[in-house]
Amino acid sequence: MSLDRLEKVVDVVLSYGSPKAKLNAVKEFSKKQLSLVSLFAGAGGMDIGFEKAGFKTVWANEYDKTISPSYQKYFPKTKFDGRSIRDIPDDDLPETVTGVIGGPPCQSWSEAGARRGIEDPRGKLFFEYLRVIKRTKPTFFVVENVHGLIHARNMESFKQIIKLFESEGYVVSWKLLKASDYGVPQDRERVFIVGYHQSLNKTFKFPEPLNTKTTLRDAIGDLAKLKIGATKKVKNHEFMDSGYSSIFMSRNRVRSWDEQSYTILATDRHIPFHPQAPKMVKVEGQKLRKFAQGHESKYRRLTIRECARIQTFPDDYEFVYTNMRNAYKMIGNAVPVDLAYWVAKTIKEDLVLK
Repeated sequence: MSLDRLEKVVDVVLSYGSPKAKLNAVKEFSKKQLSLVSLFAGAGGMDIGFEKAGFKTVWANEYDKTISPSYQKYFPKTKFDGRSIRDIPDDDLPETVTGVIGGPPCQSWSEAGARRGIEDPRGKLFFEYLRVIKRTKPTFFVVENVHGLIHARNMESFKQIIKLFESEGYVVSWKLLKASDYGVPQDRERVFIVGYHQSLNKTFKFPEPLNTKTTLRDAIGDLAKLKIGATKKVKNHEFMDSGYSSIFMSRNRVRSWDEQSYTILATDRHIPFHPQAPKMVKVEGQKLRKFAQGHESKYRRLTIRECARIQTFPDDYEFVYTNMRNAYKMIGNAVPVDLAYWVAKTIKEDLVLK
């Protein structure tokens, strides 16, 4: 529901109420209207963060059939569309929602990928995101993407994207956020773009970093006591041993218990080692690391559940898969839940306290 429509409804319902009663009713009514469309929803990390802040995803889209069963299992009441966003006509989209959230596929902008940016067909999915905004006319939108989106080679395309959002009547803010600043035990930097419709008469201000850091011990220390595969106690607590490439072994892949994890990536072969192992040892004269002598048995990849914990997914989230590679992929591609929460919390305060 647009802000103009919201205000008209409240004015009619409360035309005879006291100023205090009207203010309280506006707050309560606003809370009930915090509806979301989730695009490129993936496993739903951003959705969980927003729901934790008081929003509700009413419609979601995810095309990847290896991911969508997990999303649907956790969000059974959300109307779900598994078609490619390109194949979904405007008439099948909700007419009005409070917000649109999502992270268009990032491979086109990734520093590790082909780097084709907006010229890549996947990069053009930004225009599909824009189409949904034109259709649903949300009060706000949130886009999350990789650091490469604001790399010098992509800056012109990035500026073009911002102008397109502005042309639809949105005041746009953007920033590179560090997940570790917001309770996520991980080195992870992502670009967030937040737009507020001009009718809100506000500009989004990104939340300040928290004063504390969450460590690997905080996130997964209790799992060290469990046997791998103890799914009755903790679901998805298993790992894939796919060997170690020369690239993987070219640098240390171990963070200690009192540090944050390396970034959880979307490929199983790049998943970091568990902190039970010592830091890897540099081989003199070579671009190579090896396991510390006498501790070789301690080196193993993080389990799927450990990766999910580091991405701050709740333990009641059950990842559905037949191939563990797909589990690592959906977790690594997700927006960390707690990072999304702090962005969502700030947005909610701006909407409810208008």
